[in-house]
Amino acid sequence: MDLSSLGIKTIHEFDDIHQSPLPQERLKAARKQASAFRERLMSEPPVQFYQSADMVRVPYPTWYAYSGVYTQSTYKFPYIHILNRIFIIQYHDFLGELKTLLFSPSDIEADRETPFFKRLTDKMPNWSPLENVVAPVIRDVADALAEVGLMPEDVDYISYDHLHTQDIRRWLGTKGSGKKDQAAYFPNAKILVHEREWQSASALLPVQADWYCPNGIDGIDPDKVIQFTGSIQLGEGLALVHTPGHTEGNHSLVARVPDGIRVTSENGVGADAYAPMCSTVNAIRRYAKETGMEVILNGNTLEGSNEQYISMVIEKTIAGPSQNPDFPNCASSSEATPYWLIPGHKVSHLIGEASFGTLQAGSMKHNAAQKAGA
Repeated sequence: MDLSSLGIKTIHEFDDIHQSPLPQERLKAARKQASAFRERLMSEPPVQFYQSADMVRVPYPTWYAYSGVYTQSTYKFPYIHILNRIFIIQYHDFLGELKTLLFSPSDIEADRETPFFKRLTDKMPNWSPLENVVAPVIRDVADALAEVGLMPEDVDYISYDHLHTQDIRRWLGTKGSGKKDQAAYFPNAKILVHEREWQSASALLPVQADWYCPNGIDGIDPDKVIQFTGSIQLGEGLALVHTPGHTEGNHSLVARVPDGIRVTSENGVGADAYAPMCSTVNAIRRYAKETGMEVILNGNTLEGSNEQYISMVIEKTIAGPSQNPDFPNCASSSEATPYWLIPGHKVSHLIGEASFGTLQAGSMKHNAAQKAGA
């Protein structure tokens, strides 16, 4: 597909960083390119509108969240809580058109069919009355859109850093998948997905399949799927950077905003994962200092741990410092957060929700498009 016809540019800063057979050389190249990319993006204007909004809390195994940290010590809480968020972004593409992107719009109900989480809830015979306590929903996608004044037809693109736990059939609709055709909730939207992720999701190994919704991409109209290779820039101040490792096709949302650059993925589950040397959590800080680990991987699948490590360094280098200069501005799509149900779980710094800029919704966006074409 010719991405330029969609106002999207292929970017090449990261094309060659994986070439060396020496992991340290790959890391060095990645850091250098990420630093240069950050400098370039910081010279560009912020996106028109950026908002992250809490959606649902879910219990998540500590063992996965902080890979390696607790292998030689015990942790009295086998689960932490991660808070999944949606990111609503408006920006001007390279054709000058105003576009609306939803990043990580989870279909909370359908995503419960993810085998790992379904197996977890099946072990709890009285799960239903506990659900609102153990996994409370703050808002769903429809709520998030309504709060900012968007209609489903206003959405141009959806995207995910990877497709773990995602069922996209409700959003894009289905046809000819063996079931009754389903109309798209977002009638004008297409998905932006790395080709490695799309291909992988259709032919999973068991180690991967435990984290993908069964049939979650079946019956999607191919014309609604925009696959890309490498990394792409959607417009000034907005890019999807290929950050493999957690999955083969993982990519990170990179957004220029007034407080700098925010980088979003699930490679790491929060500030402690991206700056473990500065962590106030003793076990995480000790592990980092004893091993020299610069980042702590989110390791539920570990499709490529070396590449995930390098990808997280890329992310933190592009992001730069957050409001707390000890921690980078990495806004994880599922951030480890304190929760009263697990009083022993602490975090050093929360990125949290954020809102920047002014959104043009509905008729305002349509009028802006008409003026641009005049």
